[in-house]
Amino acid sequence: MSDETPDDETLAFAARVFAAAREGDVAALRPLLEQGLPADLANDKGDTLLMLASYQGHAEAAALLIAHGADPDRANDRGQTPLAGTAFRGEIAAARALLAGGARVDAAGPDGRTALMMAAMFDRVEMVELLLAHGADAGRRTPEGLDALGAARAMGARRTPALLEPGREG
Repeated sequence: MSDETPDDETLAFAARVFAAAREGDVAALRPLLEQGLPADLANDKGDTLLMLASYQGHAEAAALLIAHGADPDRANDRGQTPLAGTAFRGEIAAARALLAGGARVDAAGPDGRTALMMAAMFDRVEMVELLLAHGADAGRRTPEGLDALGAARAMGARRTPALLEPGREG
């Protein structure tokens, strides 16, 4: 890594690019990606353009970034994957774009939490249903032994535990 500090113009450009991702500005992102902007460009927190777009629910921008080579499973510096971010936020369209783009449904960060666990914890019924329909493993556990049902119960989720009960027919 260079010791050289980016100049003001470069910093301003980077700020505009990350803002375009957060805002889902496909018209701004497309030409930049076509001109070679790295699709996996990340900010100082390790949040990629895809993480920022999908977390804000911008499915079209997420699909564009994936089409240009963004890694749908690349975690940020906190170990959060884009799919887990969409699960936390309940951003169904963005989650669908990530899954269609190859995101692993059971990908987890260092804490072992999957998108299904996040969705269950925050009582995101539609997200739990989507993830289960894509083959999420409801029995997968964190290193501490917590599964999606346990996570939902621990957080006081009211609706998702019923979707995760053993023996439930999906």
